[in-house]
Amino acid sequence: MKKFPEDYTERVYSGILGKVIGVYLGRPFEGWTYDRIMDELGEIDYYVNDRLSSNPPLVVTDDDITGTFTFLRALEDYRGRQDITAVHIGKCWLNYIIENRTILWWGGFGNSTEHTAYIRLKNGTKPPASGAVALNGKVIAEQIGAQIFIDGWALVAPGNPELAVKLAGKAASVSHDGEAIFASQVLAAMEAQAFVEQDINKLLDIGISFIPKDTVIYRMIADIREWHASGFDWHNGREKLAGVYNYENYGGNCHIVPNHGLIILGLLYGEGNFNKSMLVVNTAGWDTDCNSGNLGCLLGIRNGLAAFENGKDWRSPLADRLYLPSADSGRSITDAVIETYHIVNMGRVLVGKEPIAPKDNARFNFELPGSVQGYHAIEETTTLQNLLGNSKKGKRSLAICFIKRGSVLTPTFILPDEFRMEGYELLASPTLYSGQTVLAGVTVDQEISIRLFINVYNNQDVLEKKNGTKIQIEAGEYTEIKWVIPDTFGQPIAEIGLEFEGDSGTVFLDFLTWTGEPEIILSRPLGSENFQNPPLIWRYAWVNGMDIWDQCWPEPYRLIQNKGCGLIIQGTREWKNYEVEADITPWLMHAGGIAAHVQGMQRFYAFQLVKGNKIRLLKALDGDRILAEKEFEWSVNNTYQLRMIIFQNRIQAWVDDQLQFQVEDEENPINCGGVAYIVNQGHLSSQAMSVKPAKWSIDHNHQ
Repeated sequence: MKKFPEDYTERVYSGILGKVIGVYLGRPFEGWTYDRIMDELGEIDYYVNDRLSSNPPLVVTDDDITGTFTFLRALEDYRGRQDITAVHIGKCWLNYIIENRTILWWGGFGNSTEHTAYIRLKNGTKPPASGAVALNGKVIAEQIGAQIFIDGWALVAPGNPELAVKLAGKAASVSHDGEAIFASQVLAAMEAQAFVEQDINKLLDIGISFIPKDTVIYRMIADIREWHASGFDWHNGREKLAGVYNYENYGGNCHIVPNHGLIILGLLYGEGNFNKSMLVVNTAGWDTDCNSGNLGCLLGIRNGLAAFENGKDWRSPLADRLYLPSADSGRSITDAVIETYHIVNMGRVLVGKEPIAPKDNARFNFELPGSVQGYHAIEETTTLQNLLGNSKKGKRSLAICFIKRGSVLTPTFILPDEFRMEGYELLASPTLYSGQTVLAGVTVDQEISIRLFINVYNNQDVLEKKNGTKIQIEAGEYTEIKWVIPDTFGQPIAEIGLEFEGDSGTVFLDFLTWTGEPEIILSRPLGSENFQNPPLIWRYAWVNGMDIWDQCWPEPYRLIQNKGCGLIIQGTREWKNYEVEADITPWLMHAGGIAAHVQGMQRFYAFQLVKGNKIRLLKALDGDRILAEKEFEWSVNNTYQLRMIIFQNRIQAWVDDQLQFQVEDEENPINCGGVAYIVNQGHLSSQAMSVKPAKWSIDHNHQ
């Protein structure tokens, strides 16, 4: 067993920050040439969003980020196995990707490497054949995508480049081959070794030691090192690179060779300095967000949080925020701290260590230096700072200084200006729901009043505030504030926050989290009966994996899947023991109904009406398994009330208040997840779905 660095968690955090800072920095001018960047922007030394006429947002959805932190979940899904295979990771693709909507560039078969690989996987080709040169051709197989998704496999292997290279090779082979895999393995080896090694030349030696000497990547790295040693400045080094390893010589849309070369160029000429390396790799052009993100992750690991403390405020504009839109609906709205602990625990499990859960696994724990987890102040007179101390459950807290009045809040769903985000679509479910219990631990330096609040979309798609009870807290007193979220009538909660009143003072927020299952009815909002011009945001709370969800009809849910299985999904993996119920009106379809403990497109329990007058309880997990099935006469255009109660590994399934099935899933049960409507090739409609905490209504041994 490799010994973990003592600062492993913090270095993972800084690696993630380096990744997202690099991506957000390079994203606005992705694909620009060096000449255009120099002419229009000059050398890139900081974020340029506000310098562009379109003024794009800084924090955006991006394939580099989403793919990196989504495909790595294969380690969680397959219980931290070091012998995980490319087939497992390919199954992860099929589960978390929603075709034509999430994670990938959907450029078409034979044009987009990842889209091509996805179609191969969907049609039954197993990795590594799905990404192989033999099947897809050399140009398609050697594009940049494998490298941009690779950082996580190093983050779970600190100081263990052999393991990082093994995992990275398997992950890369799902969609790529040849030089693309070699480049990914070089980078993964360097990142893993960067936990324990500072010397850049030693990192490069480690990286190239894992690939054949007759590869283009090996030869190119040797050339760049020679140019750097010869005393050329970085502009000359870039010119030499562009003269030999350019897009003209290495074809396709975004070949790995030129872009990997820019990462090496930025690493050498940046001399380990994050600011200088970001300047070089971004100003050099080509695939700027990809190259900048990979190099940023490497230097974040190598330098730790000190990487971002060298004269530039890289962190404040981000506030730790990132988006991971996928079919795992409750994980889309997240932050760098949440993802850090996921990755750290994957790394720990890989070597037989117990996972960690700071502050009893609180969602917002502020345990990492400088972390704010998306919290920001509304008033200019309110400031936030992460500090050591004033924590009952850990080491750090979020210090909130205010004058007379103050308030802070953080997102729990898509915010109003994010629905029309350009580029990659942001699909997400809220992370907080009616009926759940919020708990916040606070200490104050003088007597003040505090209350929790949420901002909720109303039936006109406008945010409205709902307040908790105001609580008076004495100076120096530690208090845990509890609030059961009131009924929002199915409408999404966009933000949660705290507000304060008193003389000028400081509130130390130790943690904020929530527990329990929701109690909600999910439907078109009350007071929006004009279905020809309905509100839209309630629909965005569902992650749509259906071919057609037609909205301009009397029924809120008119769902059509033309081929295969489609779902619309809502909820989070914090949901465990609950009851889900919906009216289902079947039309022409092979099967359709409701699903529970949904963890993606291919991981769930489903209760369905099935063609041929049957009902079925199905488990989807690495293939479909029928848990129970029997004859049941149903007909088109009749409405049936389907209900599932799921408690630990026990499942009951009801139709119109009649118990149909009661089973225990003893073999690898799916123990948590959201809810869904599900249709297999056909059409069903529904008025509403309800979710509430489970009450096991029949004796466990009832037959």
